[in-house]
Amino acid sequence: MMRDLQEEHLGESLVEIRHATVYREMQCVLKDLSLCIPLGCSTVILGPNGSGKSTFMKLLTRELYPVAKETAAIRLLGRETWNVWDLRRQLGMVSADLHHDYLGETPGLEVVLSAFFSSISLYDHHAISHYQRAKSYEVMDRLGVASLQDQPFAHMSTGEQRRILLARALVHEPRILILDEPTTGLDVSACFQYLEILRQFIREGGTVILVTHHLHEIPPEIDRVVLLNDGHIQADGPKREVLNAPSLSALFGTPVELLQRYGWFQVVPAASVS
Repeated sequence: MMRDLQEEHLGESLVEIRHATVYREMQCVLKDLSLCIPLGCSTVILGPNGSGKSTFMKLLTRELYPVAKETAAIRLLGRETWNVWDLRRQLGMVSADLHHDYLGETPGLEVVLSAFFSSISLYDHHAISHYQRAKSYEVMDRLGVASLQDQPFAHMSTGEQRRILLARALVHEPRILILDEPTTGLDVSACFQYLEILRQFIREGGTVILVTHHLHEIPPEIDRVVLLNDGHIQADGPKREVLNAPSLSALFGTPVELLQRYGWFQVVPAASVS
């Protein structure tokens, strides 16, 4: 199934992971994991809490590395070695860690501008160009958060904070977005607005890697699904083949029924048998 998907998306590889075993402190989180995602193949990594999703994200951003062994390898955009700052300029990212890292008094515009320096906030040595400032205004306006340029991050609603971070992710026009449960804390309206922005990014040729345990966050434009469970890949393939009640019941450890409409999916508790 995975081979079929790769043949459909020939071209530059976004990520190649071979036999990666990853520890966090003394705990083995990812166990001999192998995965290849071609550029242009938007993919969701779906799994319950504790399945290894956050560790997988940190592999992509070079915050964590696998145990060194001959068979283990990670290539991002075709390269095994990167200057981490150069790599992060290739990617747009929104994660819970990033959300929590920003100081509460940082104004919205500074949050967005910091993307150009792969930093958290701005510092005295950062020289901001006219282009960078104009581009930040442009993206903030497109996402409907231009009015928040002077607003301290801590004074924004959760939805506003997430859109500011999305503006930060998009401002340097990356080909790739990596998102960690991006709609957590958003109300229905804000969630729908956020997902529409992601859909447009994919339609315009961008690649999204979405890491989540929420099925409702998976846009119809994402077709490939990787089920991650206890550090292993439980299933990998097209959405129509991977998302089904038996596989999701096994993934989340509880009986569920799968609902689908207009390309969106959701789970509900399976009907009990009396």
